[in-house]
Amino acid sequence: MSAVIGHHDDHAHDHTHDHPTGWRRWVYATNHKDIGTLYLWFSFAMLIVGGLNALLLRTELFQPGLQIVSPEFFNQLTTMHGLIMVFGAIMPAFVGFANWQIPLMIGASDMAFARMNNFSFWLLPPAALLLVVSYFVPGGATAAGWTIYAPLSVQMGPGMDLGIFALHILGASSIMGSINIVTTILNMRAPGMTLMKMPLFVWTWLITAYLLIAVMPVLAGAITMLLTDRHFGTSFFNAAGGGDPVMFQHIFWFFGHPEVYIMILPAFGIVSEIIPTFARKRLFGYSSMVYATASIAILSFIVWAHHMFTTGMPVTGQLFFMYATMLIAVPTGVKIFNWVATMWRGSMTFETPMLFAIGFIFVFTMGGLTGIILSVAPLDIALHDTYYVVAHFHYVLVAGSLYALFAGTYYWLPKWTGHMYDEKLGKWHFWMSLISFNVTFFPMHFLGLAGMPRRYADYPMQFADFNAIVTIGAFWFGLSQLIFLWVIIKCIRGGEKAADNPWGAAEGLEWTVPSPAPFHTFETPPVVK
Repeated sequence: MSAVIGHHDDHAHDHTHDHPTGWRRWVYATNHKDIGTLYLWFSFAMLIVGGLNALLLRTELFQPGLQIVSPEFFNQLTTMHGLIMVFGAIMPAFVGFANWQIPLMIGASDMAFARMNNFSFWLLPPAALLLVVSYFVPGGATAAGWTIYAPLSVQMGPGMDLGIFALHILGASSIMGSINIVTTILNMRAPGMTLMKMPLFVWTWLITAYLLIAVMPVLAGAITMLLTDRHFGTSFFNAAGGGDPVMFQHIFWFFGHPEVYIMILPAFGIVSEIIPTFARKRLFGYSSMVYATASIAILSFIVWAHHMFTTGMPVTGQLFFMYATMLIAVPTGVKIFNWVATMWRGSMTFETPMLFAIGFIFVFTMGGLTGIILSVAPLDIALHDTYYVVAHFHYVLVAGSLYALFAGTYYWLPKWTGHMYDEKLGKWHFWMSLISFNVTFFPMHFLGLAGMPRRYADYPMQFADFNAIVTIGAFWFGLSQLIFLWVIIKCIRGGEKAADNPWGAAEGLEWTVPSPAPFHTFETPPVVK
């Protein structure tokens, strides 16, 4: 064993004799922490860009009538907001967390493929640049919606080609990142760490990485067919040439539905790390959490056509996709109840990470319930493409993915920077975000139920009041994120030194978080002294 340890030391020495500094440290980064940091800063920059797109949309919608942007440009904003938030903000942020935390959590020295890790990050900035530059080409960015539905996307200007190229590059980055994560988790765990002893965050990322590897090539296929329809005379999605525009939707959503779970499973992992820490209790039902995550991933492949209830699907098909979609509520419910059971009778404290985790459970549950409502085919036919759907997926993606990212950032910042963040500012960020989020997205349910369609630059007077409230909430929410930025910069630049166990020792508490191994005997939770 000592020989092995010695060998590892020599090995480590070979790699670390020169530490590049300055810009070289970041451009040539092969260290998982540096690459994780790059991912996180990139995703925050994209969050700002995507957010500005959204605020422009909301400014136009503040009143009925056309004030600021043309309907064409409005649709470009809608498309780019969706693409930038999904592929530029949420996904890279979770990959950043994976890079930072997975090696630390499984006792690995680094990620399995350090150079590929660097490459998969550096594919992102050029792809983001392509997306943003598409605004400035003739005809502007694509206005086909983030789902780039054919046949509309076949007739778009050159901005569409830039978008297709960008998505190819982003997809390649995701696939490489996922291969790296799977290899690291399966081959580089510390001795004694079996799969069922891994922290839940590692589990959720292992499952997410498999999902990415399975569905990214499907998206690549869809957009490649789109490209050949546009430029090489094929007719995949052109009915006049024997193609089928609805086929595009089937291929796209076969990617698109697992994709929304790719954006929420790592969030489940982060919340499952935070709740036990601040409840001072072991996570309730570890194995059931693992199985629930895996079930969600498997079921995500057989529900895609619930996005297509209005395409003239046979009733039998509608029934299948309706019931399959409802089935996902079961494992998701298991997770919610396990988190609540973990908090039950715990010695809870409410630092910022815990606040965001509890906020996540509350608001994500609301998004999940509207999802069950939309799974009912007859209801969905009435609500399809209305603001009800917009409300639903923002409750899941903003209050789901984004809140979990905030929670995880506050939770691990002391470990990442060596400093404690400003707790008071963190709480301000939480309450501002929670209230403004609900002011923004809750009224959208009513707009949707009243029949307001999404992606429209103008609307009848009857929707004016709710839209005004929504726009005010959106600006409030956007400005609240500047608090977050300030907390992070302040924390990086200094502040109180973080203790070895920032969530115990900092409060003068003596406690340890037990290993997340399943336990078969009833144990009393650790007592807070």
